[in-house]
Amino acid sequence: MFSYVDPGIREQLIAKHQLIDLDRDGRVIDKDGQPFISVLGPVTIPRLIHGQEVSLEWYPFVRRVELAQVLDAAGQVTDGASAAFRELLHANLSVNSVFALPGFRRAENPLVRVHSCCLTGDIFGSMRCDCGPQLAAAFEQILAAGGGAVVYMSGHEGRGIGLWAKAITYLLQDAGQDTFQANVTLGLPEDSRDFTDAAVVLRYLLSGRPVRLLSNNPHKREDLERGGQQVSEVVPLVSGITRHNLRYIRSKRGKGHLLPDQLSPD
Repeated sequence: MFSYVDPGIREQLIAKHQLIDLDRDGRVIDKDGQPFISVLGPVTIPRLIHGQEVSLEWYPFVRRVELAQVLDAAGQVTDGASAAFRELLHANLSVNSVFALPGFRRAENPLVRVHSCCLTGDIFGSMRCDCGPQLAAAFEQILAAGGGAVVYMSGHEGRGIGLWAKAITYLLQDAGQDTFQANVTLGLPEDSRDFTDAAVVLRYLLSGRPVRLLSNNPHKREDLERGGQQVSEVVPLVSGITRHNLRYIRSKRGKGHLLPDQLSPD
């Protein structure tokens, strides 16, 4: 399975409660149940946030999918059904993460950022989007709030299209298309992300308690609540606006993101 570990190591992790299997409602199941998501951790990750060293608690999580299931699905894909296989791969082969401040599992109404992977912004420092600054600002706001977590969704590059296709859409954007049009030009969805797996893991970690969601995107709240995670409040996160991404951010506002009417570079 893609949540594979050596059977002997797996038994050790289970015995130490460092490897947990969840059902679709975020409930811990035993070996006779039907696992949906496996969660590891916590793994200690020391990190500097705004000059302060913080020991984050890292919980990697992954869908429980056997290799035989994926091979069977691949064999059933016809020329007209490639989208179904692409969705299967994105949903099931990505290892996502929760990075939580200490005490998160006991927190009442913590501040939570559900962040889509953006290699170009988060790692390469691209100013074509606001993702890198948003991620940094999220950690800072969570620390200032006294507790919370960032849920990092690793399969969401380019709103779900992947890094290669995203690079092509950048060239289309340079030729005049906006970020959503470029996806559609490639025959891909404007936005194929799904945040319900984050809801499952948050329900487990917080025992069903609500969160304050740090986001401008109303679809994140919709997906979390559809997955059973209560959201008590949405807290805006506006950061990293530059002359390079102003058109991109205005496009997001046009698609319903809760952003100010007046946008200007920082």
